[in-house]
Amino acid sequence: MDPLNPARPATLQGPPLRLTVNGESRTFPSPLTCAGLVDALSLAGRRFALERNGEIVPRSRLADTPLADADTIEIVVAVGGG
Repeated sequence: MDPLNPARPATLQGPPLRLTVNGESRTFPSPLTCAGLVDALSLAGRRFALERNGEIVPRSRLADTPLADADTIEIVVAVGGG
């Protein structure tokens, strides 16, 4: 139970995740999935590819692919134009 709001259950939050995102060390709350990371980075709705520890994560698997401390993430965003 959340002590500030007894009607709401407490969220289970672990220690912060330290991720390397596009070569930059970043910290995020845990637990976190690839989809959660995409939301946190404001990439939802954009065209991108996400690689976790050298493996491409298909868009269909973003929501069920958990991230772990020390993961290395590379994100490439498609840029349109001509």
